Amino acid sequence: MFYTYVLKSQRDKNFYIGFTKDLEKRINEHNKGKVTSTKYRKPLILIYYEACRNKEDALHREKYLKTSYGHRYLKNRLKNDI
Repeated sequence: MFYTYVLKSQRDKNFYIGFTKDLEKRINEHNKGKVTSTKYRKPLILIYYEACRNKEDALHREKYLKTSYGHRYLKNRLKNDI
């Protein structure tokens, strides 16, 4: 399985969208400061994820969620977290 995920920074309240094969490991890497793009935005909490059976679908979904249409989808889907 591959996962597309959304993290929310507790520091600046912004989101980070990514994909991974090991969701738990990746979240730990983010919170330990091992990911450059979120290093100074810790702590981060997982607010949303989707599972895909192959890498290409997860990458496609990640790219979509990073668009303005994807942001609108997340805003409608996660009304209490935005």
